[in-house]
Amino acid sequence: MSNNKGYLILAVNNDTIDYVKCASTLAKTIREWHPCVKICLLTDKKITNPIFDIIKILPHGDIAVNNNWKLSNDWQAYEASPFDETIKLEADMWAASPIDHWWELFGTRNLVISQGARDFYDNCSNSRFYRGVFDANELPDVYNAITYWRKSSISQEFFILVREIFEQWDTYKKLLIYPDKNPTTDVVYAMAANIIGIEKVTLPKNFGPKIVHMKQRIIPTVTDDWTKEIVFEHTEPGIRINTVAQWGFVHYHVKDCVNNG
Repeated sequence: MSNNKGYLILAVNNDTIDYVKCASTLAKTIREWHPCVKICLLTDKKITNPIFDIIKILPHGDIAVNNNWKLSNDWQAYEASPFDETIKLEADMWAASPIDHWWELFGTRNLVISQGARDFYDNCSNSRFYRGVFDANELPDVYNAITYWRKSSISQEFFILVREIFEQWDTYKKLLIYPDKNPTTDVVYAMAANIIGIEKVTLPKNFGPKIVHMKQRIIPTVTDDWTKEIVFEHTEPGIRINTVAQWGFVHYHVKDCVNNG
């Protein structure tokens, strides 16, 4: 395992969401548990923020400027990462517990994409409401929110393929039953995983971290804005939701948790 390892958070703002602010909050919650880890922000504009050790600009720029589909920047993370071993994280999450043991878990592989999601009671989600295209096409149940890689030919091949699928979505979506109009990162990762070999880019099913996903049909709640129905608190360090201490990463989904805070 390399000593040059760290967390990379990709955050490119759009017209309504300040993802860089989300990334800063995520970095803060990671440092509450692990003050000395390396954290890199990957974004599209020069900024200064001491919470990050490294701030890098997208090497190919914001390629989504014209279509506002910011997810299509994702493949640039592999090239941009300053680390030999990287854990890439989605910006709109909180670190709810220590996570340093994941390096040992992931370190036997070249690439690991997390699979599955949990509710805040730590129950594995059985809801398939958001996963229709996965089930219809027998795609792996991957969540790119936690993705590990070491610099390797397999990892490079994977992200080259991710780029190709994003850029040639009109062609690739013809391979799918009920495809989305625009490509989502999870679907693109799942397609790339199928092509390269699921066993090469994931851990065995039900092994490894699963995010706590605060979407309506997973929790579940009456409305999409769970913050109006459920009590949560930051214990610094840690997160409690309905008095339940969380672990791993909480994907809070409702961006107002940060952007109006």
